[in-house]
Amino acid sequence: MSEYLEVGLRSLFILVALFFITKLLGKKQLSQLSFFEYITGITVGSIAGTLSMDLDLKLMEGLMSILLWFSVPFIFSIISLKSIRFRRFVEGSPTVFIENGNIKEKALKKEKISIDELLEQLRKKNIFRVSDVEYASLDTNGELSVLLKREKQPLLYEDFFQTQGKTMSIHPVINDGKIDRQGLEMAGFTEKWLFQQLRQRKITLENVFLAQADTAGKLTIDLYDWSSIK
Repeated sequence: MSEYLEVGLRSLFILVALFFITKLLGKKQLSQLSFFEYITGITVGSIAGTLSMDLDLKLMEGLMSILLWFSVPFIFSIISLKSIRFRRFVEGSPTVFIENGNIKEKALKKEKISIDELLEQLRKKNIFRVSDVEYASLDTNGELSVLLKREKQPLLYEDFFQTQGKTMSIHPVINDGKIDRQGLEMAGFTEKWLFQQLRQRKITLENVFLAQADTAGKLTIDLYDWSSIK
């Protein structure tokens, strides 16, 4: 067999294999990557490229290596769905950079982000004054999420029918039927308060898929859709 033909067939075979493996991992791999997924993607790409061009390497052994590298994030993603602590350990937690218009210098140093880099990220979102920001955090995928102060936000339909007040930061307090103690602490409330809110709504903790609370005490709840789970 011609070497050119063999390289072409090996590349095509590897491409098809990567396609099905990526489909198995899901669409998350196509979005912003976490630190661990970023490393995995680089390594798998390097193995696939070498395997395509180096005819001395055995094709099946190379595919086994690629499958192993893909299986680790796949297993991690399954465990992460079941455990908040494991998810926080692997993917990390969002870091708050701005709160109430004030920059948290310690948080910037922790993430090794300079003030110039922070300002650049804000400008990309058409924000030129830090004082206009109510809340900004660096998400686990490296994206900066920003909440503007109420007076700096575009007008919404409900703004004409309610009294304008201060924009509050929102935190998850229940995640997959389990209390998110870190989010609850950041919102400024206790587990006792949370259980009181659930009792008032006649909802049990196990039936809550996601609950979010702002610092004013407004709690929004999304229940499990048991029919879809079954």
